[in-house]
Amino acid sequence: MAARRQEASRGRSVGGPASDGYRMSDRSPRQQRPRGGRVVAELGRPETPEETAARKAENSRNYRARKTINNLVYSLLATVGVVALIVLVVPRSDQPLDRAVDWRSVTQEAQQTRQETLVNPELPDGWSSNYAEIRSTGTGGVTSWNVGFVTPSDEFVGITQGFDADPTWLATQLNRSVASSVSTIGGLEWTVYDNRESTDGFGNVHYALTTESGTSTVAVFGTGSIDEITLVAEAIAPQVAANADDQNTEEDTQDSDTEDGGN
Repeated sequence: MAARRQEASRGRSVGGPASDGYRMSDRSPRQQRPRGGRVVAELGRPETPEETAARKAENSRNYRARKTINNLVYSLLATVGVVALIVLVVPRSDQPLDRAVDWRSVTQEAQQTRQETLVNPELPDGWSSNYAEIRSTGTGGVTSWNVGFVTPSDEFVGITQGFDADPTWLATQLNRSVASSVSTIGGLEWTVYDNRESTDGFGNVHYALTTESGTSTVAVFGTGSIDEITLVAEAIAPQVAANADDQNTEEDTQDSDTEDGGN
């Protein structure tokens, strides 16, 4: 009996709880996911703190770059919108910017303010005027009558008539041109300034004609041909000459007033 109890005791120690304990200790421990950073597929491992910082910095840079581009696009769209609004709202005139000036009627109106005879040429069809005005802020304070023309060949011819002008004023009008010859046109003697061989520094004064009559100094100049400039000078010659008659009449009137006062 004692032998059987010993044998049973040994059997329980082999197949009983002791056996179960042995099997549990024989199991593999549960694999724990390593704690750490974000696993990078390309690396097959968690990224290091340095790699994490670099990744975040790159993402931040890309975000700022995209935001800058977006802001630029929005700004351009806003600018285009403002321009379109201005174009739609601001009224526009149907009249051309280079409207022709009726120099004949302007001359008649200006003549009422001057004792001198203002030059007012009659020109053939195809000529137009782009300005006609009295200017009182010239060199040395000289007041002048000015008319500009566009010729049939689309060139420029200008007239300036200075009152009580000095040589400095005339030299300024002609951009310091040097006289080259003298010519008689319309019964008047005109000084010729020919800059056609070298127009640099002379502006529109490629060719010019000047004369004096009474208190008026008259210059005809421009980029037009010699024939076109001569045509204008010939057209205004009678009016230029009338300034001498105006001065003689004024002097006679002054002499008469002096004699009357003496008597």
